[in-house]
Amino acid sequence: MKRIDIADLDCIYLSYDEPQKEKFWVEIKNMIPWAKRVDGVKGSDAAHKAAAAASETERFILIDGDNMPEDDFFDLTLEFPDEEWEQAVFRWKAINYINGLCYGNGGISSWTKTFVNNMKTHENTDGRTETEVEFCFDPLYWAMHNTYSTTFPNQTPFQAWRAGFREGVKMCLDRGAKPTIVKFKQQVHQRNLDHLTIWQNVGRDVENGIWAMLGARMGTYMLMITPEWDYRNVQSFDALEKIFSTIDGHDPEQIAARISGDLISQLNLPIVMLDEAASMFFKDHQRKKYVNHAVMTREIDVIRRQEGW
Repeated sequence: MKRIDIADLDCIYLSYDEPQKEKFWVEIKNMIPWAKRVDGVKGSDAAHKAAAAASETERFILIDGDNMPEDDFFDLTLEFPDEEWEQAVFRWKAINYINGLCYGNGGISSWTKTFVNNMKTHENTDGRTETEVEFCFDPLYWAMHNTYSTTFPNQTPFQAWRAGFREGVKMCLDRGAKPTIVKFKQQVHQRNLDHLTIWQNVGRDVENGIWAMLGARMGTYMLMITPEWDYRNVQSFDALEKIFSTIDGHDPEQIAARISGDLISQLNLPIVMLDEAASMFFKDHQRKKYVNHAVMTREIDVIRRQEGW
């Protein structure tokens, strides 16, 4: 069995426009002196290819611009029982600071230069990607069980709103495609629905949390109830900035409340608007469920054991 110490891999900090990126870069360099940085590359595919080019090791660790890793992650060893494992991409979970959710969004990942350089490019000339979730459908892109970082997408109202908006769209999609309202009600994956409703209701206890909640509601509303909106624009930061400009300076509480009626009546979504105390209680309860196993434990392996596969 092949083994590689994570400390022997290049570590790339991939930042774009995150408000806290300079502060996080200083902290990451103090934690990981050998870390390298790729900054300001537009488009997901292009940014990943730039990260691969910056790595001098075939396999490398990737940290997103709003993510803060735990330092003990870099003391771990990756194990590869066969060639498939050696080729695979791993994404570990991150705890979302806004709402306490723990899943792969924003988490630490490990890529190979070969995988990245062979990726099909989905970007248009404006830097928009057709759909970021296509990564998740690659048989060698593996969701891992453990949690080794916290993501902080809430430093400004726009950053929080954009994070919520993108998840409000992504959690409704069916393998990257827009479902009908009937199909959404009947077939949306329960885990996606759970995550979606948490994004829409939890977070008042942190700065700009209400903007993330509003973003999640608007993303779902524009995808499912506004037929003229091209949902592929969710991957264009420029397009999202234009949408945000229409509400910037307005009261997010009022807009979120106004949208909630249609989400409830047309999509049967539960809207509860947890206050600060309730949000804190929910997140504290959520954290007690997160128990790490061996570093190479995949999410599917845990699910199979739980369901008796």
